[in-house]
Amino acid sequence: MTLEFRTDIAGLSFLLCSPGLFFGKSPITRPKKLPAANRVGFVAPSSPPPALVMASSAAAARRLLVLRNRHGHLLHKLRQLSSSPAADSLDDGGRVKIFDRDLKRRHRDRAAWAMREADGFVEAVAENLLDRLEDCRKAFPSALCLGGSAGAVRRLLRGRGGIEKLIMMDMSSDMVRKWRESENTTNDGPETHFVVGDEEFLPIKESSQDLIISCLGLHWTNDLPGAMIQCRLALKPDGLFLAAILGGETLKELRIACTIAQMEREGGISPRMSPLAQVRDAGNLLTRAGFTLPGVDVDKYTVKYNSALELVEHLRAMGETNALFQRNPVLKRDTALATAAIYQSMFGLEDGSIPATFQVIYMTGWREHPSQQKAKSRGSATISFSDIQKQFGPNEN
Repeated sequence: MTLEFRTDIAGLSFLLCSPGLFFGKSPITRPKKLPAANRVGFVAPSSPPPALVMASSAAAARRLLVLRNRHGHLLHKLRQLSSSPAADSLDDGGRVKIFDRDLKRRHRDRAAWAMREADGFVEAVAENLLDRLEDCRKAFPSALCLGGSAGAVRRLLRGRGGIEKLIMMDMSSDMVRKWRESENTTNDGPETHFVVGDEEFLPIKESSQDLIISCLGLHWTNDLPGAMIQCRLALKPDGLFLAAILGGETLKELRIACTIAQMEREGGISPRMSPLAQVRDAGNLLTRAGFTLPGVDVDKYTVKYNSALELVEHLRAMGETNALFQRNPVLKRDTALATAAIYQSMFGLEDGSIPATFQVIYMTGWREHPSQQKAKSRGSATISFSDIQKQFGPNEN
C-alpha cells in the first residue's frame, strides 16, 4: 500500500519514438555507388527492358514480404502496449495517472457494506482532526466533507465548528446511500446534503463554503496539488481547509514483508502498495495550492492484529486496497502465505499479534483574507539578536 513506486514507460516511449523500427528504414542495406572511374563509358538506357521491370517488381514484393514477416510480431506487441495499463495511465493532457479512480470507486462501493460499525483507528483520526475546530474562535456555517472517513467525521462532529449546513461527498454512490440511510435513522446535527462526486473534479461552486474537511481520502488522487487548489477555490475568503492523509511510513512492516516474500517466491517485486506523500512535502503542497497560514503535524498510530490476513481485511473494509494502474492483478497463493509468515517472524509480538504502523499527516490552511496575519518584509526588523544576547548575557547552558 505504501511501496515507493515510480511509473516507468521508457520501453513504450522507445517503441513509439523509433520510426526506424517499424516505418521507413529497412534492415536491407543499399549498394554503394560506384566510383567515378568505374562509371566511365556506362550509358543508362532510356527505358528498362520489360524483363528487368518484372524482376524488380518481384524483388520488391519479396522484400515487402520479408519485412512484414520480420516485424509482424513487433507490431503485435505495439498493439498490446497501446491497450496496456501503461498507455491507459495517461490522461487527455498527457499527464501520468498513478491511481485507477474507477477501481477506487469500486473499492469504496465494497467498503460501504464491509465497513465496521466502530473502527477505533478511523475514529481516532477523525477525532484528532476535528479537535482543530475547537482551537478556532470563528464559526463555519457551511461545510463540505470529502470522501474517506466522512461518516466518522459526521458522527463525531457534535456541534463543533458551529456548522449549520453540511455537504457530504463521495465518489461511491453506495457509500453516499449508506450515509443517507444512517442520517435518516438519527436525524440529529446540522442540515445535511449528500453529493456523488470526485475530488479530482470538485462539483462545488466557487467561494461557497466556510470549511472543507477531508479525512483519509485525498491521498488517492492523481493530482493532489490540483485537488487542493480546487478546495481553496471552493472556500470563502478566510475559509478553513482541514485534511488528514496517510504518510509514507504507513504500513512499513507490510511493505518489508511483501518485498521479501516476492523476491523469494517470484524473483522480483511488483507494485503492491501505493506511493504516499512524505512529511516534508505536506507544507509544500499547502503553499503550492495557495493556502495561507499553513500548518502540518504528524501522528503515528500502531494497530495490533491477530494476523496479516486480518490486517488485509481491515484495509478492504476501509477501502484502502491497491488501486495502482501499474498493479499486478494476480497475487500468488504461496507469495501471500510467505508474506504473512515473514510478517509474523519479523514483527510478531510476544502475545502472538502483529503491529501495523499508520502515519497520518494533518494539514491546515486558510484562504487568503486581509484580516489574516502577514509576515513582515525582509529587513524590517529593528532589534538584532546580538543586542538581545548582550542584554540577557551569554547562555551558560
